Amino acid sequence: MDNSSPHISSPRPVLITGCSSGIGLCTALGLKARGYRVFASARKSADVEMLKSRGLEAVRLDLADSASINAAVEAVLQATEGKLYGLFNNGAFGQPGAVEDISREVLRRQFETNVFGTHELTRCILPVMRSQGEGRIIQNSSVLGFVAMPWRGAYNASKFALEGLTDTLRLELAGSGVYVSLIEPGPILSEFRANAYDLYKLGIDSEASVHRERYRAMEARLEKQGPAAPFTLGPEAVLKRVIHALESKRPKPRYCVTFPTYLFAVLKRALPTRVLDSILGRIE
Repeated sequence: MDNSSPHISSPRPVLITGCSSGIGLCTALGLKARGYRVFASARKSADVEMLKSRGLEAVRLDLADSASINAAVEAVLQATEGKLYGLFNNGAFGQPGAVEDISREVLRRQFETNVFGTHELTRCILPVMRSQGEGRIIQNSSVLGFVAMPWRGAYNASKFALEGLTDTLRLELAGSGVYVSLIEPGPILSEFRANAYDLYKLGIDSEASVHRERYRAMEARLEKQGPAAPFTLGPEAVLKRVIHALESKRPKPRYCVTFPTYLFAVLKRALPTRVLDSILGRIE
């Protein structure tokens, strides 16, 4: 990765969601060091204060709350005199559980943040970028945005939906000067797994499930300290792709991150569905 600052006449403003830890925090700090004017957002007030203590301009933004989205956008645009170069839609969470154990309410919560809130925020920002004649929208998806794995149905569905919206948006923005990119990480070191375990305990009645024995293996994975999967990378691997998507004259529509993402992208194209299913079905 080129660590030199981008050649810009003034700091380009970028808004990032989900900056309390992991990919969001790493990207916010990395872009600030690179010369961008970063607006880092988080859902909890305590995390907003933490971001400020790290020298970042921070705003509270809850993707499940339209009023919070509108207030955050207003605050950012007021600070930048109505300008915004980049939006990194990173905020999301993963709800574990077998599809037949996921209630309508639990599935709705997954989509409110991962899809509906991200979509609403993007719509708020698009008129600004259109009026500027330039902008970069970067969606943090997942390897699970194009291959499904068991026990991750709600998250799979939300990321598949995000990819469909993003691909369509990219086509519709052709020629506008606004570029749209998807980043598709595999396993990345973050608080994602610990947060998912809390949501699993809250939203899934494992003892009443026909899958209760299979859940034991899933629980062990979610509870494990450190990397739980081979080829896990640090969040800096995502930062590298975000920088390219912001600075390249022709940013890629998709950026794979980690070996599993590259591998499954190839396998999905090369293998019959039943063969791929036999591989994915063995993943806990």
